[in-house]
Amino acid sequence: MHIVAGDIGGTSARLALFDASGAVPRLLAQTTYRSGAHPGIEPILADFLAAQAVRPAAIALGVAGPVRGGVCRTTNLPWRLSVGAIAKATGVARTWLLNDLEAAAWGVETVAEADRVVLQAGEPEPGGNQSVVAAGTGFGEAGRVWADDHYRPFASEGGHADFAPQDALDWAFQGWLGARHGHVSWDRIVSGAGIVALHAFLRDHRGVAAPAALAEAMTAGDPAAAITAAALARQDAVCVETLDRFLRHFGAEAGNHALKLMATGGVFITGGIAPKLLPRLKEGPFLDAFHAKGRMAALMRRMPVTVLTDGNAGLKGAALFGRRRAERHPDDAAPGIP
Repeated sequence: MHIVAGDIGGTSARLALFDASGAVPRLLAQTTYRSGAHPGIEPILADFLAAQAVRPAAIALGVAGPVRGGVCRTTNLPWRLSVGAIAKATGVARTWLLNDLEAAAWGVETVAEADRVVLQAGEPEPGGNQSVVAAGTGFGEAGRVWADDHYRPFASEGGHADFAPQDALDWAFQGWLGARHGHVSWDRIVSGAGIVALHAFLRDHRGVAAPAALAEAMTAGDPAAAITAAALARQDAVCVETLDRFLRHFGAEAGNHALKLMATGGVFITGGIAPKLLPRLKEGPFLDAFHAKGRMAALMRRMPVTVLTDGNAGLKGAALFGRRRAERHPDDAAPGIP
């Protein structure tokens, strides 16, 4: 069967057509749209479907936000998505929404070994719970629990839980962010925007202005990428400090989520940021913070930690979800759609 899968985020909306008849969905076509340039998902879907020679049997969209009753108000976009409206606009009755990290959790089993980078081999427990976390435009968390001889992914909005300061500088950063946003969540910190915010805070706190070349690069392109590039090249001390503390925050919350889920089956890291930071992820700050759980430190060292570098894992996961849903519920259709 042919399925249109989506990965709908605050920065981009990626749509893909898959042949989902095999064990791993096979990509046939893919287009990326700039989310903010459109008033909603319907015109994006209309454009994508018009370019396809095959009419899909189903649509499954992973969206950045909580999905309840087939409806999602996206976290970083002023959109309201509903399966009823999408089905009516496209004429595709079998339409589903799922959280984007749930889609990524479905996608774990589609990722080839070549696209898995092991940070910590650990001692995996067969059938043990699994954690999936992602840093990109925001920070997302999901899980996988073993039931009926296979893993069942589930969604979470844990990325919006309270940030947990660890030292005096963290407390100062929390106050700085709180003055701007009110609630300070991990999503504000372990994300592209979080890198930019942490860098700005450290500039203020240290009283050190950004070098002219860095300021120009941040203005001309992606500021988080400019900061990270300067840090990796060790061109600027504040950028290095920014990246080190960012990785510590990333590792701390990845460890928190793994500990809460008792993720003895493994921790999978996805999203746009981790693959770009692989050399640094393998070094100190990330794993040090992941392990730093007091009396549970030994347990944390036994949990496998793997970075998934397949940028289409979420899309393939949405397609796999759609196929499994269609197989188990062949008469499933959006409300009001025959």
